[in-house]
Amino acid sequence: MLDWEYILLQLKEVTIFSTVARLLLAALFGGVIGMERLCHGRAAGLRTHMLVCIGAALVMITNQYIVGEFGSGDPSRLGAQVINGIGFLGVGTIIVDRKQQQVHGLATAAGLWACACIGLALGIGFYMGAFFTFGIILTSIMILTGTEKFVNNKSHYLKIYMEFEAHEQIDQFRALLAQKSIKIPHLDLVCPRGSADMEDPRVAVITTLMLPRRCSHDEVLAYLEAAYGAVAIEELR
Repeated sequence: MLDWEYILLQLKEVTIFSTVARLLLAALFGGVIGMERLCHGRAAGLRTHMLVCIGAALVMITNQYIVGEFGSGDPSRLGAQVINGIGFLGVGTIIVDRKQQQVHGLATAAGLWACACIGLALGIGFYMGAFFTFGIILTSIMILTGTEKFVNNKSHYLKIYMEFEAHEQIDQFRALLAQKSIKIPHLDLVCPRGSADMEDPRVAVITTLMLPRRCSHDEVLAYLEAAYGAVAIEELR
């Protein structure tokens, strides 16, 4: 019979067994979350999330070891530095596209920060909190992605990037939207993608459309693709 009380005690203390268990769990949890990010083509993928989680776990193990070995010190001091320091890595994954007025990488940055928190929990031996947090995070990034897309598609606001062959066709674009009772609360003229020629006749806009009820984003995009002179159209999220 296994002595579970003894095993749990060993997992709480800083021993070879608990150290290996914590680091392996950190590698597993960080790796699974990183794999999901990798499957979506994110720069911070499997290795990055795994290393962040393992590093955070080791920091807390080291902190616990220092307190137990020397009988002094703050067991949360090093962990607090991880929470602050991970922000620099997270900021590096956030990209602001000023031309398209989009921000990319927020979910990846948040995932890295959450992986660090899971690593801290595992490193100090708070297994239950780490397990539940891992399950919730994995559920949110895998299952709720579809829910987020569904809700966004039902939103009354649609932000798009669109190119035209000439500036005059923007008026035709406005008239086309008016036929469907679609309002334009905001419209910005931007440089067309890949345009290096100052005399390029094309013109591009980034606009936010206010849609009538029972009008989905897909329906509007399909309708706009038939617009005369429309070279390119893309929904911005």
